[in-house]
Amino acid sequence: MGITVGMGSEAAVGEEGRLVVAVALIDRDRRVLTARRVSPPALAGMWEFPGGKVEPGEDELTALRRECREELDVEIEVGRLFGEIALPRPGWRMRLWLGRVAAGEPVAAEHDALRWLGVGELDDVPWLPADTPLVDALRVELAEPTAGPVGP
Repeated sequence: MGITVGMGSEAAVGEEGRLVVAVALIDRDRRVLTARRVSPPALAGMWEFPGGKVEPGEDELTALRRECREELDVEIEVGRLFGEIALPRPGWRMRLWLGRVAAGEPVAAEHDALRWLGVGELDDVPWLPADTPLVDALRVELAEPTAGPVGP
């Protein structure tokens, strides 16, 4: 299941906008890794999927792997593109992939906490408002026992 939210035609991403990449890291128990933000102050304490901005000249998946090394100190295996949302800042958008930790144990290098959440725990944390449609779609994906592995 994929989701596109708030996007009409392909949004131009230039100086006025950026592409953010994120990953829903899924473990063998069908739990997703979440990270609690520390900044900016308006978003501190809210939870998100690990990831970050794609730098100029950088490919999306290279950026995603780099962000996971920087934020979590892990190597990841990236699966399929799960969804895309428009972010509150004009011209910004986020793409979310499914994936799994391939090497290392996640540590909160840039967040103040990490949590693995099962489908029944997704509402236990305050998500970034922009992420809510992706969380809702992921809830359906994680709850579908006949779908087989969720990750790559």
